[in-house]
Amino acid sequence: MTVDPSRTDDLAVVGTRRPKIDAMARLTGEARYADDLSMPGMLVGRQLRSIHAHARIRSVDTSRAEALPGVVAVITGRDVPIAYGVLPVSQDENALAVDRVRYVGEPVAAVAAVDEETAEQALRLVSVDYEPLPAVLSIEDALDPSGVLIHGEGQGANVHKAVALEFGDVDAGFAAADLVREDVFSFAGNTHAPLEQPATLAALGGDGRLTVWSATQAPHYLHRALARVLELPSSRIRVVAPPVGGGFGAKTDILPHEVAAAKLAMVTGRPVKITLTREEVFHSHRGRHPVQMWVRTGFTSDGRITAMHFRSLLDGGAYGSFGVASTYYTGALQTTTYRIPAYRFEGLRVFTTKPPCGPKRGHGTPQPRFAVERHLDRAAEELGLDPVELRLRNAVEPFSRTVNHLRITSCGMRACIEEVVSASGYHGKKGHLPRGRGVGFAVSAYLSGAGLPIYWNDMPQSEVHIKVDRGGGVTVFSGATDIGQGSTSTLATIVAEILGLQPEDLAMVTADTDLTPVDLGSYSSRVTFMAGNAAIDAASKLARLVAEGAAQRLGVPPEELVFRGGQVAVRGDPRKSLSWAQAVRAASARGALMTSGVYWAPEMAGPYRGSGVGISPAYSYSAAVVEVATDPETGEVSVEEVWIAHDIGRAINPVLVQGQVEGSVYMAVGEALMEEQSFRRQGVHRGPSLLDYKLPTTLETPKIHTILIEEPDPEGPFGAKEAGQGPLLPVIPAVAAAVEDALGVVVHEVPITPDRLLRALRAGHRGKAPVIGPASVPSFEFGEPERVQPPVGSPAEVAVP
Repeated sequence: MTVDPSRTDDLAVVGTRRPKIDAMARLTGEARYADDLSMPGMLVGRQLRSIHAHARIRSVDTSRAEALPGVVAVITGRDVPIAYGVLPVSQDENALAVDRVRYVGEPVAAVAAVDEETAEQALRLVSVDYEPLPAVLSIEDALDPSGVLIHGEGQGANVHKAVALEFGDVDAGFAAADLVREDVFSFAGNTHAPLEQPATLAALGGDGRLTVWSATQAPHYLHRALARVLELPSSRIRVVAPPVGGGFGAKTDILPHEVAAAKLAMVTGRPVKITLTREEVFHSHRGRHPVQMWVRTGFTSDGRITAMHFRSLLDGGAYGSFGVASTYYTGALQTTTYRIPAYRFEGLRVFTTKPPCGPKRGHGTPQPRFAVERHLDRAAEELGLDPVELRLRNAVEPFSRTVNHLRITSCGMRACIEEVVSASGYHGKKGHLPRGRGVGFAVSAYLSGAGLPIYWNDMPQSEVHIKVDRGGGVTVFSGATDIGQGSTSTLATIVAEILGLQPEDLAMVTADTDLTPVDLGSYSSRVTFMAGNAAIDAASKLARLVAEGAAQRLGVPPEELVFRGGQVAVRGDPRKSLSWAQAVRAASARGALMTSGVYWAPEMAGPYRGSGVGISPAYSYSAAVVEVATDPETGEVSVEEVWIAHDIGRAINPVLVQGQVEGSVYMAVGEALMEEQSFRRQGVHRGPSLLDYKLPTTLETPKIHTILIEEPDPEGPFGAKEAGQGPLLPVIPAVAAAVEDALGVVVHEVPITPDRLLRALRAGHRGKAPVIGPASVPSFEFGEPERVQPPVGSPAEVAVP
């Protein structure tokens, strides 16, 4: 009996439209999220937050708070002095500020009390003596050599990470070009705004073991950080992720309240729960970096790219978070869509006294994708070429190598382009709609899981265990966290396909560091591809064990058996069969039915520092056409329709894929038109609430036409690739292009707010260029780049002379 995980024919449950296996539990309230959990004797935890963007802490007096009846414990930075960070290179954050605060809202102290009212009253009794320091609120501020250092003492530039890389001969590529074009772009920072506010419950058991239930996307990384900060053996800590009500990257980082709740539970000996208020969610942030970008590209007269130089400057906020990876990501994936024979990337991340930025859906790639797609629109216009044709002439080919050592396997980009252009009637609309209406077009690519773990280790990236009881009950154990995207249903579908069962027949145990094997988390669109392949490995091993037992009973070789419809039958003779339960009993006589499956990504990293960022076992591709209606009198923009095609490889469950694509479109519309995490000069957030921070509602959500392109990837589980993040990327530049088509305003900055659009229109009325966007980007001397030899078979070998 053999299983081919790449097969795409004769499938029973893979590819069928069905609800999530936990849909009813979530709809009826049976599912218990972190803030739903309670325990006897549970205390309420709250955090005191800084009122300054930047200040030294002279002292913290907690005596009055500790004396308040009902207060059980108060802790400060001296109680949790060990710094941590999700990346090994950025261990720079404390659960509670120790000697300095670096943004308004940074936690300084935490209390545990018998109820919420007492905890809030206690916070007001904690006295903090601050010495205010100058705030650093922009990239320009951060690069001022006369400014104050945020990390360290004295003055200087607040540079967190600077990188300069060159692949191929960029100067020669520009010299060979008929057109060399430069443009600058700006992308505002924005935040995730998940429906569920982060919450953590921590309890110390009678055996002295600490259990932490937290709304986290990455239980494994939280587990590691807690062991470090609390100085406990890993074996004495258990982390459980209950159902998560939306993550989008916000819950990938280790957040201060998680550590504070755990420490308070250790100090008090009682369960402690901390749930963030909506305002605190904005202060925790970890959202999209504000990025300034400069792009210079050479083209031949027929539109073929000869070289590209891309520069990005990121405002990282107060701490490292995922920032080093974010910096590399702003430059890594330009080459996965277009054949670029020579490429130079310069990236810079700076510290500022604002909440730290981190990973948000698409992690570091929506900003450069906006810049590159808008830049290509400008070039197409100058060359007199159709923007669609320009993309097609430069499109990457399947099973190729990029100049920066990325491995392309399957690639449905051309099919995505052709489908959306045809379905939307793009060519008949562009430039032909009435004033105020317009269409825009863009493409993108994204990862199917990061090729390397966050810290170096020799573990698989994903593991899945399966156990079968003697009655035929199947339990699947996976460390992957379902953050609403349906990963638990996806894994159940994959296992059910191989065992001939239905997804709802399986019991799923997920995201519990005591019960499940290690999975690195729900980020970088890795679960379907990586945990899915591990599930195939485990299920295939289990199927072989069951087949051996059933074959003996049926008197045929195991290879002659097939698993389908709850039966284990002889191929070609379904009358000779056993029910699944009968087959399991036969196999159980030979020993316990337990298997383990693993997934290791292939070795893909290039020969340069930072090459681990951007590599992936497979890339998904998307193309979008957007139609907008605008009001030149008010500056309002309405996205009317979106045609989006996504190269999914193979849809394990088309309903879930469609939901992920539509969610990406919805989020992209918000980022394109209204979402912006902005601050006053004193570092105070302008609107830390869902009344002030504008999000699209159902009324602003456009009609979405989702087209799934299924070109199975040879390494994906049943050919599948990612669906959760890639479809967001092309929508934002397509909205900008549509606004430009509608009103003739050049859009090089998002969000495209009414005030920005009106200013550009008024400038046009005064005879100036109607432009939304920066005139330049901050200057920084990157120095000589590291020069990297392109791989064999990359576009550098076929560069246009």
